[in-house]
Amino acid sequence: MRELAGEPLAGHTTMRVGGPAERMVVVETTDELVDAVREVDDADEPLLVLGGGSNLVLPDEGVAGTVVKVATRGVEVDSADQCGGASVTVAAGEPWDPFVELAVGQGWSGVEALSGIPGSTGATPVQNVGAYGQEVSQTIARVRVWDRLEEKVRTMSSHDCRFTYRHSLFKGTDRYVVLDVMFQLVLGDLSAPVRYGDLATQLGVEVGERVPLADARAAVLAQRGRRGMVLDAADHDTWSCGSFFTNPVLSEVEADELERRVTARLGADAPAPPRFAEAGGGVKTSAAWLIERAGFGKGYGMPGPAALSTKHTLAVTNRGSARAEDVVALARTVRDGVRDAFGVTLVNEPVLVGQTL
Repeated sequence: MRELAGEPLAGHTTMRVGGPAERMVVVETTDELVDAVREVDDADEPLLVLGGGSNLVLPDEGVAGTVVKVATRGVEVDSADQCGGASVTVAAGEPWDPFVELAVGQGWSGVEALSGIPGSTGATPVQNVGAYGQEVSQTIARVRVWDRLEEKVRTMSSHDCRFTYRHSLFKGTDRYVVLDVMFQLVLGDLSAPVRYGDLATQLGVEVGERVPLADARAAVLAQRGRRGMVLDAADHDTWSCGSFFTNPVLSEVEADELERRVTARLGADAPAPPRFAEAGGGVKTSAAWLIERAGFGKGYGMPGPAALSTKHTLAVTNRGSARAEDVVALARTVRDGVRDAFGVTLVNEPVLVGQTL
């Protein structure tokens, strides 16, 4: 366990904004993680648990109290056979994409469409990370957490986690600290069925077909690269939290009202907004589609200091000198513009520490 005072936080996040931590503790084992959290709670001091920093916008004035930086590592194969597949437990601090790369190399199918996503494994169940037709909830068997309220380690089944679109029991609360995640993956050389149309087109297959795992990973990385969603220090389009807004899930009535608003604003010949049936009811539409048609195109806000990505309108980016207040101000402008145009209020996906839209 290492302790740092006044550690700049910007370098610990993919958005690269944020002032200093009053105190940072870097933990490298699960026991250290639990001990560090208990120490802060016993002292009744503020706590921020920080993983890969890919889903956080930290305040310019910094963070009071203690930041616990999770640097735990480990990938343990609990069992692997053709009938049950591979049960793999991954430490919370293990970087996510290297684990996906390992899974593909080992012939573990089920997370290949989540290639290229930055951040740590422990963050994936919190927001039910998803992309290109896959979500981690489809392969998570259980999540082991430290329950700060009950002061004990708990093992949560996938059902216990209450996964929904980009959400879980763990999101929006600081009660639970993820310690490790067990994934149940299929053994084989082929991917899960390809569910995303553009990805299927790139691979030259029909939606629902399977392809070699390595091909699926390469295609996803290419897609993400074109959208500026693969980290590259030299490319400011990747200085972001990825998709800043989640795709809205509407009722049928709200979806019909959205279509009427689109027609009123864009004309009778305008294409209708995308509609996708959401599991459990509701209609999902595209945040990027709404942003673009509300007048916020790629690169909106250039030259910055904060601007929408020049490759993808869902990403709010730091053009090199942005502060947290610049990022939040741009996101607020986009959110309000979409609401004024179409009556839909976009919801931010990253956590805004000490600030609100």
